[in-house]
Amino acid sequence: MNPLADNNIILDTDSYKSSHFLQYPAGTRKLFSYLESRGGRYPATRFFGLQYILKRYLSVRVTAEMVEEARELITAHGEPFPYDGWMHIVTAHGGKLPLEIRAVPEGMLVPVHNALMTVTNTDPAVPWLPGWFETSLMRVWYTTTVATQSYYLREILKAALEQTSDRAAEELPFKLHDFGSRGVSSRESAGLGGLAHLINFQGSDTLEALRTGRNYYGADIAAFSIPAAEHSTITSWGKAHEVDAYRNMVEKFSKPGSVYAVVSDSYDLKYAINTHWGETLRQQVIDSGGTLVVRPDSGDPASMVRLAVRALAAKFGTTTNSKGFMLLNHVRVLQGDGVDEDSIREILQNLIVDGFSAENVAFGMGGALLQKVDRDTQRFAYKASAALIDGPEGEYFQPIYKDPVTDPGKRSKDGVLDLVREGQRLVTKQYQTFDTEYPDSVMRVVYRDGEVLVDETLDVVRGRA
Repeated sequence: MNPLADNNIILDTDSYKSSHFLQYPAGTRKLFSYLESRGGRYPATRFFGLQYILKRYLSVRVTAEMVEEARELITAHGEPFPYDGWMHIVTAHGGKLPLEIRAVPEGMLVPVHNALMTVTNTDPAVPWLPGWFETSLMRVWYTTTVATQSYYLREILKAALEQTSDRAAEELPFKLHDFGSRGVSSRESAGLGGLAHLINFQGSDTLEALRTGRNYYGADIAAFSIPAAEHSTITSWGKAHEVDAYRNMVEKFSKPGSVYAVVSDSYDLKYAINTHWGETLRQQVIDSGGTLVVRPDSGDPASMVRLAVRALAAKFGTTTNSKGFMLLNHVRVLQGDGVDEDSIREILQNLIVDGFSAENVAFGMGGALLQKVDRDTQRFAYKASAALIDGPEGEYFQPIYKDPVTDPGKRSKDGVLDLVREGQRLVTKQYQTFDTEYPDSVMRVVYRDGEVLVDETLDVVRGRA
């Protein structure tokens, strides 16, 4: 049996969707669907990632071969298949999808319970098409949720820096580094999640995010990194020569203006700081002109950072900035183990209580940044909300919504939806007609009839963020 084509977008749906063309009222000509965050962990979402989906997947042209392949698989799978409808797309539209997608600008922060994206068919022969692509379009939840979590972490770091640092604006973009590539389920997840983080920050070790940024968002270099040790590069010298491993890092990577990170807990973090770094190599670190970043990587994060900062302060000294907080001389600390919102808050609070600037510490975040999110983190939903139907007495508008008695929070919106700005507020408007020109809308048509109409760079998206 021949393998299925990787680019057959007809198959990128849920099985039961293939039966829906038989379930809508007779005479249905148009369906309208929308995406929203129904609440969740954060009060607003930072929308991101739709442009990738549109360029990577919905720009593919459907062919007769794809239709035949999909019919064979889906019917054998036990579902009916809208063969005539898909062949109509091939013959009447040259394989281009007759859909119109409107969405808020990427990078925009939108309060929950508002429409973020709307989808409708542009050909009355295939009204089931907006529902068919729910599965692929819904995946924008992932990039949006990562971007949202990253944004709120940025706000925590920003507040601490503004309170304790003279260089908050320069420091902030590099305070939360992406360590998450190995902790996600696929290369694509690494690229998408990693790039979502980078609309808020500029530090990353996820190279796949740079590739995705360059290919789909016009970003030449989306992020930056620094030379850094891992346990194998230190312990390969043997415990008796730990200091030689550290000396090698200084000799190879330290020069005026450089920054390099050295994991220092392979054996005894306290001894490494007090003896190896603080005595044996102290003057070499200072004379080299670079900035040594010491990385604890085990134990309770808040306790280990506190230990490291205090010990380094005792050995290398501090300078007090204009806000009255101490800044380590020649050295910094990077915490890359056990980092999440709670540990970041605790570490920053300890620094402030001890009189140290938040500038002294940066964070590396792995699985919690790119993988410890799901569709329910922000309770994403994609629902049909309106239909246009030819009935016995003529064409009529049909609102569509659900309102389960057992869960009022799942009451969906009805009507043709739009997002508008009213003063300082964003408000979802609900129209009971398809004949609207969307006055004062913040949404834009980003896709129509197989063509991507908005193609923005990462810099533009970052400008909104």
